[in-house]
Amino acid sequence: MRRDVLTGSYFTLGDIACAEGALAAGCRYFAGYPITPATEIAEHMARRMPEVGGIYIQMEDEIASIASAIGASYAGMKAMTATSGPGFSLMQENIGLAVMTEAPLVIVNVMRGGPSTGQPTRGGQQDVMQTKWGSHGDYEVIAFAPSSVQEMFDLTIEAFNCAERFRCPTFVLAEENVGHLREKLVIPEPHEIKLVERKRPKCDPKEYAPFKPDEDLIPPMAHFGEGFRFYATGLTHNERGLPRTVDPDIHAKLVRRLNEKIRRHAKEIIRVEKLYLDDADICVVAYGIVSRSAASAVRAAREMGIKAGLLKLVTVWPFPSDEVSRLSEGIKRFLVCEMNEGQIVREVERCNKCSKVSFLPKLGGEIHTPKEILSAMRAAL
Repeated sequence: MRRDVLTGSYFTLGDIACAEGALAAGCRYFAGYPITPATEIAEHMARRMPEVGGIYIQMEDEIASIASAIGASYAGMKAMTATSGPGFSLMQENIGLAVMTEAPLVIVNVMRGGPSTGQPTRGGQQDVMQTKWGSHGDYEVIAFAPSSVQEMFDLTIEAFNCAERFRCPTFVLAEENVGHLREKLVIPEPHEIKLVERKRPKCDPKEYAPFKPDEDLIPPMAHFGEGFRFYATGLTHNERGLPRTVDPDIHAKLVRRLNEKIRRHAKEIIRVEKLYLDDADICVVAYGIVSRSAASAVRAAREMGIKAGLLKLVTVWPFPSDEVSRLSEGIKRFLVCEMNEGQIVREVERCNKCSKVSFLPKLGGEIHTPKEILSAMRAAL
């Protein structure tokens, strides 16, 4: 019996669904440090990794955890780490290292209220912009926002597929509310799970240039110990990996490629879900746990004769700018609902052409209720 894909129906925790999604995706290395509300991922991985021939290691802190995962990725393993707000802050420098060295790995952030230690046992959506801009320099990221236990499983697999395909760190952003939510999870048969493996070099090892891209802007990836000699550094480097820190042309070429390898494929990466948007006057924009309340509010609004619709962001980064821009030409108003003081609403405002934009923030770890969103819709119109 295969132990990596536990096909069947379960009533389980979002964090556990995330761990099982990682195992089903082929993750065989997990490094982490205990932190509420992500600890259950590490605990489950500690139990399950020996069953699938993988490696679990608890590091001394979150900095070491992500550094270890980067090394494991370069050694040929699908690797993951999981944390929450304070630990995510500590990981930022090594997130930049993973971007610059093009190390595929998945970083799960089960978000809680901040700043600082904040609310360890309550949810929030305050790390969305940090995911995009937290490390220094110019770079693009891929981040998914699950809204259910099932999506914790499904989107963790999708995150691994994107990390492997694009050679980049990829994020799963789940609120504590989803991480600690218990509901039905269906794990399919192994052959029903689509997996993407990293592109491997086909050239002679002596001719290998580790950062020389193919036409898709993504370099094939050799692994440590396979006989390919190369240099991996966070410094600006040429296609052979050798530091070239004072050459403006090399720096510009490298950084633009790191960005363009994701931007060029953004339409393939971006996922949104739409509800009643064909004739909507007002569009509610939400992601993660808030999208569930938003869907209920939109259905209630329709029953009251209000032409409301929902744009659920499954992919937060890259942001679906074209979709928002197109919608703004046909609706009267956007209503953005977030468990923060205003983050994705700024992206909606940036992409908006014709519509007005309203914002409904909520702090304290509580989710927007459908009634609150419905009231905001009525007030906006």
